[in-house]
Amino acid sequence: MSKRPRTTKKTKAPRAWQRMLSGRRLDLLDPSPLDVEMEDIAHGLARVARWNGQTKGAHIYSVAQHSLLVEAVARQKSPNLDRVGRLAVLLHDAPEYVIGDMISPFKAVIGNSYKAVELRLLAAIHVRFGLPAVLPESLQKQIKAADRGAAFFEATRLAGFETAEARRFFGPPPVFSTALERDYLVPWPAVTAETRYRERFVKLLRE
Repeated sequence: MSKRPRTTKKTKAPRAWQRMLSGRRLDLLDPSPLDVEMEDIAHGLARVARWNGQTKGAHIYSVAQHSLLVEAVARQKSPNLDRVGRLAVLLHDAPEYVIGDMISPFKAVIGNSYKAVELRLLAAIHVRFGLPAVLPESLQKQIKAADRGAAFFEATRLAGFETAEARRFFGPPPVFSTALERDYLVPWPAVTAETRYRERFVKLLRE
């Protein structure tokens, strides 16, 4: 009596896309600009915590609020930064609406394997909103400097760092007005962060 042939169980490919509240389905392996919506970005970033949530205040300090702070720092440091540059600054952490905010110590542990995914997402976001897929190096440096300046303020005002320690990691703080500091460094409720992020984006897009 002949034996029945053994059947092999098909392995199902793991899901590599996320469904957004807008109804879009964003593929992390091959993100399409057509699946990127500002409402999803603003909603997601307003609910992603900076510093792994280890910040002072009644609310998380969100990536949306951080992004607005970075854009304010960049504007103050470079008053002649054009609309494209300011929009690029505002969107610098936009991929985190999909992949979350990975803190620097964890990035050091896992290496740069996450970077390719992040860069693909950022390129799709840029194209969706009329920016170059890859920004000029000079603009990337401006964004990095503003990001580090914002991180200094967050570290010392919200995350428990001593000034000397923050200087070691983030460099000297940029000049920043007291009024702006009072506004941007008090954690907002998620709905406030979402609304202000979206409003700033719309204003820059229409300039």
